[in-house]
Amino acid sequence: MKVSGKTKKPIQIKNFIPRDAQKESMDMILIPLLITAIAGALAWYILLPPLNLQSPLLWICVMALMGFYLLCKALRAEIRHRPVILKRAALALCAVAVLFAVSLVYSAKLFHAKRYSSILKVEEGSIDLIPPAEGSSSIALMDTSSAEMLGDRKIGSLSQVVSQFNIGSYTQINYRDEPVKVAALSYDGIFKWNANKDKGIPGYITVDPVDMSADYTALAEGMKYVPSAYFSKDLYRHMRIAFPAKMIDNIHFEIDEDGKPYYVASVYEHTIGLFGGTNVTGAVICDPCSGECTYYPAGSVPQWADVVFSGDLICDQYNNYGQLQHGFFNSIFSQTDCRQITTLEDEEESLYNDYGYIAKDGDIWIYTGVTSVNGDSSNIGFVLANERTSETRFISCSGADEFSAMRSAEGEVQEKRYTASFPSLINIEGSPAYIMVLKDASGLVRMYAIVNVEQYNMVATASTQNEVIEKYRHLIRGENYVPEEEKDLSSFHEESIVITRIETIVQGGDTYIYIVASDNHIYHARYADVLGMLLKEEGDTVTILTDGEQFVLSE
Repeated sequence: MKVSGKTKKPIQIKNFIPRDAQKESMDMILIPLLITAIAGALAWYILLPPLNLQSPLLWICVMALMGFYLLCKALRAEIRHRPVILKRAALALCAVAVLFAVSLVYSAKLFHAKRYSSILKVEEGSIDLIPPAEGSSSIALMDTSSAEMLGDRKIGSLSQVVSQFNIGSYTQINYRDEPVKVAALSYDGIFKWNANKDKGIPGYITVDPVDMSADYTALAEGMKYVPSAYFSKDLYRHMRIAFPAKMIDNIHFEIDEDGKPYYVASVYEHTIGLFGGTNVTGAVICDPCSGECTYYPAGSVPQWADVVFSGDLICDQYNNYGQLQHGFFNSIFSQTDCRQITTLEDEEESLYNDYGYIAKDGDIWIYTGVTSVNGDSSNIGFVLANERTSETRFISCSGADEFSAMRSAEGEVQEKRYTASFPSLINIEGSPAYIMVLKDASGLVRMYAIVNVEQYNMVATASTQNEVIEKYRHLIRGENYVPEEEKDLSSFHEESIVITRIETIVQGGDTYIYIVASDNHIYHARYADVLGMLLKEEGDTVTILTDGEQFVLSE
């Protein structure tokens, strides 16, 4: 068509997105992304997943954040677009979930039985590795419940701390070549943390499991980064911020040879697939006073740090070693040559491992029996494992398991209704034996017992550790044991005194208690003869029978 002699060109419509639509499209991406980033930072601060693909918690958090982001995006979109966005969200989440599930399944023992069985290196050992009777002071016979009782009694006498703090979990360590249980004080709730956070935790408790005494050590500078603290002073959160990619577990309290407090955490990785074959690769050690954290590879951990490989992890690794060497299906069906750590069934009918402790070569070694998987209440040997290096030795020796020995010892004094603690091993004249303590209903140690490993009906009991060893020696030799004559109390008289100080001293393998009265007079006795003193504190008034030097408690 021509107008005024000119040809009019047709109008061309270009494809373009209006600026308002472009802005709306960017808002649909950026605003949900910003909200998700804030939610992710908050979730990380609360849940503290390690930024490591081997962490299942990280995968779960990532899937949750993906779903959250796509949901936010769908809510900002027009209604007609929401089904498409939700469909894409479902597909993305399913893809990640399938990858997660496949990684979990691929990491299972079913596909890697041989690799699981080879994580823990086990060497053959001899009975000579078991501590001899002469080194019985290196054996920690006290269980944690007894240590807790002594620690609580000690804290109860300290009025300045008992109202503000509790006692945390105990750790068995080797302190100056002696077995000791240690526990730091802990905050009693968020309000008492808030009232004391500037000064920090003032001290820690040490319990000697040989002479059965507890001491409190006050610190010049308080511990501020502890498990019972909150927010940035929470120890796990503090370690996670310092090492965001490391997988950390087994945080526990220890002290070095100078008595300086530290928290030690095991650093682990999965050696099979993404999620299988847990093994420790090092440790993070934190100074709770300054907050300084240092990572040490497994071979470079300081000598004083006794627990890097936890006893529970070693027991699980040994069970894999003992059951999976001939394949996964053999461990389920024929069970040829399968063995496991001895287990005990609790009141809830679930099985759990237990083990004793031995101080050896400057380290703490755990000990536990090994039995066949058919559960016949007999051991085929014992395992000794170093909790600092994971060095593990198997000692071949058949006999009763620990729990049968405990029941045998309890039966020897059944009229007293004492309960036995988990035993430890002792080598008496070239033969292994179980040694344990017997406690009354209040948790006080009343007697010691030794049970022969091969013949668990051969039992000796006595009021002291030295006496039960000597009595057991006579028993296995077939000799009559003639105990020391009972103390002649005819020359003793009754006195009522106020205790101003209590001290214990180990002499010749026996523990002696010394008490100072308000008139500064000193009395002493064998601890085994005055076990009721475990319930006494400085400032208590007690009635004793004494000849002026030795004493016994008056009934």
